[in-house]
Amino acid sequence: MDTLHQDGIGRSDELDRLWTPHRMAYIRGENKPADASSGECPFCRIPSLADDEGLVVHRGELSFVVLNLYPYAPGHLMVCPYRHIADYTETTDEEAAEIADLTRDAMRVVRRVSGAGGFNIGMNQGHIAGAGIAAHLHQHVVPRWPGDQNFMPIIGRTKTLPELLGDTRALLAEAWPTA
Repeated sequence: MDTLHQDGIGRSDELDRLWTPHRMAYIRGENKPADASSGECPFCRIPSLADDEGLVVHRGELSFVVLNLYPYAPGHLMVCPYRHIADYTETTDEEAAEIADLTRDAMRVVRRVSGAGGFNIGMNQGHIAGAGIAAHLHQHVVPRWPGDQNFMPIIGRTKTLPELLGDTRALLAEAWPTA
């Protein structure tokens, strides 16, 4: 097998590369809101899009479930209230209950279709806590499997996603329980 050589890229280190060009939009901040207003907020725009275009998996009365555009793991979902609020303490009792219910449903659906062995669930409240979009509350539902990410993000600085986001959205939306 011939080794490809490209001038100007340095010496070969014999490592394989997993190219993830879609991550450049995240690195460049292309989808980051210019300010904290609802007009700039992607979580406020998503509900106006068709489900497949917005990667919406399920729509509730007060909140919706959407695939993360820059997932930590395959099937990484977010539960977002429709209302543009930043802090969990700003939710109404009804919003908090629906966010909790949709989080449970998300876990059940992902577990059923993918056999996830566990989940990381959480909200990053404010930029200081790591919220990429701090102006609109969103709860992460990240499925996990034994050895799922393994050494890749730590040593390889790479995350592996075996399925296109649109395919994942369709699979999860089809499996979502109907009321």
